[in-house]
Amino acid sequence: MAAGKTRDAIIIGAGISGMYMLYRLRELGMSAQVFEAGTNVGGTWYWNRYPGARFDSESWTYGYSFSKELMQEWDWKEHFSPQPDTLEYLNHVAEKFDLRRDIQFRSTVTAAHWDEAANQWTVTLENGEKTSARLLFTAIGILSAYTLPAIPGRSSFKGPAYHPARWPHTPVDFTGKRVGIIGTGATAIQAIPEIAKQAKQLTVFQRRPNWAAPLHNAKISKEEMEEIKSRYKEIYAHCATTPSWFIHQADPRKTLDVPPEEREAFWEKLYAEPGFGIWMGNFRDILVDEKANAAISAFIADKIRQRVKDPKVAEKLIPKDHGFGARRVPLESGYFETYNRDNVTLVDVINDEPIECITPNGVKTSKQEHEFDILIYATGFDGVTGAFDRMDISGTNGLKLKDAWTESPRTFLGMLAEGFPNMLMVLGPHTARGNIPQAIQHSVEFQTGLLRHMQENKLMRVETRPEQVDDWTETVIKAAEPLLSSKVDSWQTGVNRNVEGRQVRRVLGYNGNGAHFRRKTDEVAKGRYKEFIFQ
Repeated sequence: MAAGKTRDAIIIGAGISGMYMLYRLRELGMSAQVFEAGTNVGGTWYWNRYPGARFDSESWTYGYSFSKELMQEWDWKEHFSPQPDTLEYLNHVAEKFDLRRDIQFRSTVTAAHWDEAANQWTVTLENGEKTSARLLFTAIGILSAYTLPAIPGRSSFKGPAYHPARWPHTPVDFTGKRVGIIGTGATAIQAIPEIAKQAKQLTVFQRRPNWAAPLHNAKISKEEMEEIKSRYKEIYAHCATTPSWFIHQADPRKTLDVPPEEREAFWEKLYAEPGFGIWMGNFRDILVDEKANAAISAFIADKIRQRVKDPKVAEKLIPKDHGFGARRVPLESGYFETYNRDNVTLVDVINDEPIECITPNGVKTSKQEHEFDILIYATGFDGVTGAFDRMDISGTNGLKLKDAWTESPRTFLGMLAEGFPNMLMVLGPHTARGNIPQAIQHSVEFQTGLLRHMQENKLMRVETRPEQVDDWTETVIKAAEPLLSSKVDSWQTGVNRNVEGRQVRRVLGYNGNGAHFRRKTDEVAKGRYKEFIFQ
């Protein structure tokens, strides 16, 4: 597209959010331009190509549900789809709906400025190209701003070093290599078992251990896929009633009201089942009651002890600073058994062997220098607001979004920010999450309804009322207060030790019941969007 050309809308990002937003804008007869930093569609599944990458939602609840034809023609191969299959699916969607003709690849957005006089946004790309549009949609993902470790000497390492979110497009061969990986978060928990199968030696540097539970993945037979297809309407209707758009519904009983033997049997059943049941289908109080949480944490800790042969290593892998489910629970396939292998070593960098620096040959700790051929920085993301902060976004009167959100994001429904007219966020801060594609579809469909209302009433500008932002921010904070997760440092509470200024907890998402969120958005739509200011 020629520099300076005006469209009705600009979309930043061509992942699941951006692709669906483009599809809906076209339906409304609007012209849209998508800017994507990568060379193809897929977002998360384009960038994260590391060994073992797969999602932990059931595949058949993860895809788009807007097209019955798409749902019927696509066969998921596994219950929890691996990255290559998921990327293939998203490429299929882009092809089927001819989405690429409105997507400009290799286009990193560095700035977006609101022009009050012209009533439009001007977006600037890394190469200096500028484009204007009346509407701006951010489809940038909640985990797209990856972070590297704040360790001295990082650039000095002579061998290849990778962050999982920028993995090479060709497979990395670990055969006969000495590999070091820093981090034991969700990404590392998927990658470590796969790398250990190839590497001559794998050394894992752990700052804080994570709880994890078995994924229990399996192939989907042709017959099973046909049966799933016949129930899609029922499956998606059920997901819309659950707190997080997953298939799981919490057990209404309280943990300590259930006799110990019955409780253990229930947990054994959940632990043996695929997916998030052990986290989301558990007793309803494990995420809010400390005694209940202590009980489930003890159960999971015992499972780790049973699976890891060396008792000292097992204890290092059991979190002591937070209870089970207080951070997002990674699902694993043989993660704990990996530490039984002779070629795998666990280094506790907090209690035993702090890292001092990266050297040309590896990692120097307080005890020794570990030499490596390959280094992996599995050090996570600056979650939710990080991708916004990395762009220069300014609204009315030159207000910088980063400055407006210093203490806490301020939005209405996580979709519009105060002081930023005509900027709609797909999965922005303070929105409900969970099963991400379903949350995305809900957000896009709400915004499509809002745009249709504007079209019908010849409205050109929308912004949120300050009092609605106040109310919603208070609602979000109150919803987080009872949760044990709000007392824990994680990307979900805005803490990242590798990012300056990210040491104080903030509420970044709506952590109440997703069904309540959906009811709220439905009420706003039925009330003809009176919570917004239109011109």
